[in-house]
Amino acid sequence: MPIKVGDRLPEAKLRVMTAEGPAWKTTGEIFSGKKVAMFAVPGAFTGTCHKSHMPSFLRNVDALKAKGVDAIVVTAVNDHFVMDEWIKASGAQGKIEFLSDGNAEFAKALDMAVDASAGGMGIRSRRYAMLIDDGVVKVVNIEEKPGTVDISSAENLLKSM
Repeated sequence: MPIKVGDRLPEAKLRVMTAEGPAWKTTGEIFSGKKVAMFAVPGAFTGTCHKSHMPSFLRNVDALKAKGVDAIVVTAVNDHFVMDEWIKASGAQGKIEFLSDGNAEFAKALDMAVDASAGGMGIRSRRYAMLIDDGVVKVVNIEEKPGTVDISSAENLLKSM
């Protein structure tokens, strides 16, 4: 059963790109003591993820911050080099933190992994958005239909807050 409201995020490590190169960040470092809007995409640069999901969060950075969100993060089952290029291509640098879940370990720990092998994409994450307060899930919006950003959009997350 996928993670639900009231659950604490599992301990996990995600990769980030820093000025010094690749580094690990734990869920504790990312979420402890903070209110965080997190969204997940099946893949960086994929059509829906790059053209719809990411822009919904970029358009709403100020609105999310006005609701008390300390940080906005995105995770995808891509390596940290791809995620670093996506930061640059999306214009999200300094607005959204990009977390690489290259082996889908975080997606699996949340029970949000999906097998997209039929489409040549391997194991990926489901598309979702969450509000997390000090490591505890307060809102979780999981997209049911592939290729859509209805339930998991930033606008819908704002309505749920």
